[in-house]
Amino acid sequence: MHVEDSNKSLVIVESPAKAKTISKILGRDFQVKASIGHVRDLPKNRLGVNVRKNFEPQYEILREKEPIVKELREAAQDAEKVYLAPDPDREGEAIAWHLSELLDLPKSKLHRIEFNEITKEAVLAAIKSPRQIDKRLVDAQQARRVLDRLVGYKISPLLWRKVNGRSAGRVQSVAVRLICEREQDVTSFEPKEYWSIKASLSKAKAKQTFTAPLYKWKEKRIIAASDKATAQTMTIDSEKEAKAIVKAVENQDFKVSSVTEKSSQRKPQPPFITSTLQREASNALGYPVKKTMQLAQALYEGIELGPDGPTGLITYMRTDSTRVSQQAQDDARAFIEEKYGKDYIPAKPWVYTRKAKNVQDAHEAIRPSYPDKMPDEVKKYLTSDQYKLYKLIWQRFMASQMSPVKLQTTTVEIDAGEAIFRASATEKKFDGFTVVYDRLPKGAAETGDEEPGEGEDAQEEHTDNLPALKKNEELKLKDVNPNQHFTQPPPRYSEATLVKTLEELGIGRPSTYAATVTTIIDRKYVERVNKALVPTKLGQAVNLLLVEHFGNIVDVRFTANMEAKLDQIEEDKVDWHGMLKDFYQPFGETLKKAEENMNKVIILSEHNCPACGQQMAIRSSRFGQFLGCIGYPECKTKIALTKEGTPVPEDRPSEEKCKACGSDMIIRYGRYGDYLACSKEECGEKQPILKTTGVDCPREGCGGAIVEKKSRRGKIFYGCSNYSQNQCTSAYWYSPVISGGPYGKNTCPQCNSILLYKTLKRGDQVQCSSKECTFAELATGKEVHA
Repeated sequence: MHVEDSNKSLVIVESPAKAKTISKILGRDFQVKASIGHVRDLPKNRLGVNVRKNFEPQYEILREKEPIVKELREAAQDAEKVYLAPDPDREGEAIAWHLSELLDLPKSKLHRIEFNEITKEAVLAAIKSPRQIDKRLVDAQQARRVLDRLVGYKISPLLWRKVNGRSAGRVQSVAVRLICEREQDVTSFEPKEYWSIKASLSKAKAKQTFTAPLYKWKEKRIIAASDKATAQTMTIDSEKEAKAIVKAVENQDFKVSSVTEKSSQRKPQPPFITSTLQREASNALGYPVKKTMQLAQALYEGIELGPDGPTGLITYMRTDSTRVSQQAQDDARAFIEEKYGKDYIPAKPWVYTRKAKNVQDAHEAIRPSYPDKMPDEVKKYLTSDQYKLYKLIWQRFMASQMSPVKLQTTTVEIDAGEAIFRASATEKKFDGFTVVYDRLPKGAAETGDEEPGEGEDAQEEHTDNLPALKKNEELKLKDVNPNQHFTQPPPRYSEATLVKTLEELGIGRPSTYAATVTTIIDRKYVERVNKALVPTKLGQAVNLLLVEHFGNIVDVRFTANMEAKLDQIEEDKVDWHGMLKDFYQPFGETLKKAEENMNKVIILSEHNCPACGQQMAIRSSRFGQFLGCIGYPECKTKIALTKEGTPVPEDRPSEEKCKACGSDMIIRYGRYGDYLACSKEECGEKQPILKTTGVDCPREGCGGAIVEKKSRRGKIFYGCSNYSQNQCTSAYWYSPVISGGPYGKNTCPQCNSILLYKTLKRGDQVQCSSKECTFAELATGKEVHA
């Protein structure tokens, strides 16, 4: 592809994947290279900020990036023009600025370009409309970096001395505080008892029953104990009260007093922004926020789509805006009309706006770059996780451009003496945007914004099997039952709800949410327990000290105010040096007081010292956490901890023999878990513990066996026992079928390759391991098409 006046130009982006996609678009007239992220930063082993010289950052080229910088300098000298094309946000602008400083080129040769999606149209438009580096964005990023460095480098050494903590961070410490305070709410919660009453009813001559909850008693509406009480409401507080009501109504005549029908519609939700994508991926797919962002990054930068080559499938994934370009809206509407029909397009396109004060609205919402690339069409080119996330994004965006769902709700009120029971049923009259959800993912991805009919109760319980009823119709009571309930404590934060709270409070930005969550988990301040974020003893101890001595730093409003000032720097309303000066003076005084008054905290464990019997304390080193005797220095006993925080087990005997010397092998715990080690120290032989499957490696002449293994990211796969020696590459994500088991042979009847057993949501399946073979059947024996 030829671009006028751009012969032999250089384009610099952050990642090789992005470089590959853009190179395909621009063709031979351009050389595209990657900086692999930041090339320059504050030094790792010192503060790197000259506080006395107006907080001047002392940047250094990252050691591992020196060859890359050299390569980029050489390429830039030979290029006619240099286009800096990192991501379109503060971090990307800062990378572009650092590159411009290091390349030291005349301004006429250096150009900044940005694009929200990596498509031919967007990239070529950016090349035609370059701009200068936006110093306001750069200053906002520098201010954040320096601010975080000042907080981290000044408070962290104090924590090391006083509590053996890992570190403190401006945003991460607030996140830990939120989690600790929620934990306090959970543990101090006292449940309250309340009761509900439901009647099982039927038409006079019908067998099928339906359920109607008690709605009013003596003209007062029944509510849960957790709901806000008014003069017109009541809570059934005890079993005695519930049984008295049951006794009063069970001999009454049940008669329909009203039947109302109301129409409503459910609008689609807006397309994803960063935080809502992270939440939905967590709820529907179970993905941690870090994984979601890694997958989204790959989809944005480009995926190899066979003959189409590397293609960016989604727009930029760090955004707080629900705005959609006119072109994208038009493309989506055209696709919807062709695929589903005119009825599925609203008369006027939806306009989605956000009312939050801190919305920057710099980029579009997260959407597919090509609406016509349906998830199932590109599925074969994506990993399973990439496909699931792309499908989530595609469905949400397409739904956001479609007609609302039309609903009709029938509400029946039934009199029984002084009681009124109510039953409701909703019928979908027009499926609208839900047509794009071929199967509801867990977490209700198809939900929209409902507009209830006038007077409709937000707490309404909908009833299955509600028959057609008429006013004054008498009903037959089958049963009436009281049900006991207890109020529930506030839920612990999950990664998704923590991100939602941080966003609502104005803490952090789309580019920082994932890093914040990952950091507090990695530093053992918080742990995941069944998806919930629970503070560790270390996290609680650190939080108590920070709240006591650095109340401002971990104050929610203070942190949100700092975020607002960073936004004002970007808007050229605040000078970043002045902002840092205003922060640092009181911070220095607080730091001095903390150093004088902060007491050392010992975090006791549940374990006793095996040497002297005293309690062991949880301590930290640069290698991780360990248990140390509180009798130190008299008792120097230390016990290493596993990744799960439990004491490392002692060596255990095994039935294996050493392949090197024939001695007994023992089971020993190491950095990556249990492994086999020779009992003779002078031998030094080590072997992984292999969990066999009973299936021989199918590769001719290999002689190995298929065993269970773990990838570098901890995911289980099945590979040849010679895999680690690079002798064999046989590997599968699913367990192979055992020969002689319920399926007889373990080889495919069509091509003789190994059969794999897949556990899927739609049913267990036996499938051929060969990508070229289509054989598959359900575990029941019914043939399916893979």
